[in-house]
Amino acid sequence: MMLLISLVLALIPLLGIAWILLYGSITTVDGLFMSLILLTMSGVFALNVLLEFRKGKTAAKSPRQTGAQGPAARAGSSSSADGSVQRGTVQSVQFYESAVGQPNKSIVVLANGSTASRTLVLDGDLRNALPVGRTVEITIQKDNGNNVLSNVSYA
Repeated sequence: MMLLISLVLALIPLLGIAWILLYGSITTVDGLFMSLILLTMSGVFALNVLLEFRKGKTAAKSPRQTGAQGPAARAGSSSSADGSVQRGTVQSVQFYESAVGQPNKSIVVLANGSTASRTLVLDGDLRNALPVGRTVEITIQKDNGNNVLSNVSYA
């Protein structure tokens, strides 16, 4: 539906340019700037049509390309009854203090070597628990919607 609306909105300014050309006011400053504004509006909506069309084609292809193995299994993570298990080498740990009453956060970046880095947001100060450069296996549990580190194994 959004694709059709954007297509119509891309064509309407082109009709305005045709009207300006038809009545010969393209040679005036007003006609020139109005034409430029209408072309810009048409271009923005045409770009939106293109992006929506490409997004639709990509969404149609994605279920076939994922196969039997999900993205969590490819990224070096698994799930168990205790929580989510993540494996990799710690690239960085950044600590952020939150406002009063909110849990502080640590942003941990894990690399597996063969796959892209994973960024995890966990509660608490984990700078000492996850040293940079060490290969770790961490277990993460959900607690009131927040990720909490429950176990760390060093390799």
